[in-house]
Amino acid sequence: MTKNIYKAHTALLGANLIYGVNYIIAKGIMPDKIGPSAFVFIRIVCGTLLFWSFKSFIKEKVARKDLWRLALCGLLGSAANQLLFFHGINLTSPIDASIIMTTTPVIVLIFSVFLLKERITSRKLLGITIGSIGAIALILYGNSSGGTSSFLGNLFVFLNASCYGLYLVVAKPLMKKYNALTVISWVFLFGLVFMLPLGLPDFIDTNFSGFDLNTYLVIGFVVVFTTFLAYLFNIYALNYVSPSVNSSYIYLQPAISFIMVSIYAHVLMQDQYANDINLVKICCCLMVIVGVYLLSKASMKKA
Repeated sequence: MTKNIYKAHTALLGANLIYGVNYIIAKGIMPDKIGPSAFVFIRIVCGTLLFWSFKSFIKEKVARKDLWRLALCGLLGSAANQLLFFHGINLTSPIDASIIMTTTPVIVLIFSVFLLKERITSRKLLGITIGSIGAIALILYGNSSGGTSSFLGNLFVFLNASCYGLYLVVAKPLMKKYNALTVISWVFLFGLVFMLPLGLPDFIDTNFSGFDLNTYLVIGFVVVFTTFLAYLFNIYALNYVSPSVNSSYIYLQPAISFIMVSIYAHVLMQDQYANDINLVKICCCLMVIVGVYLLSKASMKKA
């Protein structure tokens, strides 16, 4: 059992390393090589094929009455959140995006209070307040911070985190009822349906003749690692560690993003990232982390 727990923590580390480097890697080919909508379309098509290939080994049927909830999850957790994220990261700094994404546990709690009638304690309220102030300050700071940051990009990433947070709340009853791989397979299938009218035209208009090896490698990384393997790592880890432990690894993402941006700016000499790290962003990051930490501590006490 101890060996499995070590493997679970290794899987969580791997998943969050993937998420952390994804911010700057995915941004690297947009919009010069491919537009955000076309990129998301490719990601959802490939993700759907991969998840359903593995789903074929799980003989589990979904009740007709649950299809509407799966469709809503497909809209929130696949189409809308990925579309908003890629348009957001296209416009803003990987640093800003990674910090804003760590507000997801705060957003989940807010939706849980209203939709699941979860009780809110003073510690949770304090966590929500501190984390929200940090996130809102960072979003508003976008246009005046220099570097690759922008208010609109930050807003898109925050809306992405909100969609994903609501998706987690809506999907909670399904995760208790079905195998997680069954749920995510249906989520991606419905997400593909929603993305068709938005992503297909941009996909068709994409100049694939302009793709180089780096473009294909980035797309491959996002499809295989960020979309598929990172999710499987999280599923595996949840078999051996609690959700609160799982979510605590989200703290790694801004740290990894800070390191990646520093490498790109000062080692690879990509000057557009040189002003992406400053004291204001570090303070906002610390506020968000403190807020999420207070929430996780409150959740562990409840458990």
